[in-house]
Amino acid sequence: MPTVSTTGKPEGADDATLTVDELSARVGMTVRTLRFYAGRGLIPPPIRRGRVGYYGAEHIARLDLVRELQAHGFTLSAIEGYLERIPADATPEDIALHRTLLTPWMRDLPETLDRAALVRRTGRELSDDDIVALVALGVVEPTPDEDVFHVATAHLGLGAELLDLDLPVDAVLAVTRIFSEHGKALAEELTEVFRTMVWPHYRDSGGAPEHIQQLVERFKPVTIQGLVIAYERAVGETQRETIRRTQSKRAKR
Repeated sequence: MPTVSTTGKPEGADDATLTVDELSARVGMTVRTLRFYAGRGLIPPPIRRGRVGYYGAEHIARLDLVRELQAHGFTLSAIEGYLERIPADATPEDIALHRTLLTPWMRDLPETLDRAALVRRTGRELSDDDIVALVALGVVEPTPDEDVFHVATAHLGLGAELLDLDLPVDAVLAVTRIFSEHGKALAEELTEVFRTMVWPHYRDSGGAPEHIQQLVERFKPVTIQGLVIAYERAVGETQRETIRRTQSKRAKR
């Protein structure tokens, strides 16, 4: 059941019932911030009834999503780009889906490290090519300050292991491009499956939000493991096909 404000209006109802002051109190943002966000298109215009504008559940859901994206380090421009991909007719439940998915899938916020600290963390000297490779892998991101980086520390160990393989920088860039292109396509298709099949099932099950959040968090490692298995099978099949082609060519000689 929705809570009721001091004016007797149901807060968070689907119809727009909140004035800008009530919305401000509901989401914990100043009126000035709300109007700034509205001006940037982060939330739709209020519903006008006479001279008064009213806000509803969609505005609350979008503002909650904006706050979640900010907590994960998104710039205002990046948030605008993210919200542009959400259909204008998205329901509050659809918008809440994006917020629910953020926490388990978003990597930890980066740490800011200078080059000396980065060397200590990796346990090895880092050449300029090593830094370029780490940037290509998405483990390290340059900052405006020289030799100061934003570092995804959760993935730094893997980055160091790849450096130990002494791969050419061009090879690292090529591999990163392949992972990025195919990873984006996989993410878009899996997100669509989750949106149209998994999420409606969870939502209609009547489970508590905390339970649904736990299910979403478990969905991530299961999906990743499925991708690993599929990749291993594909590599094995590719190797077998290469051997078959090689043997066929030899037999024709």
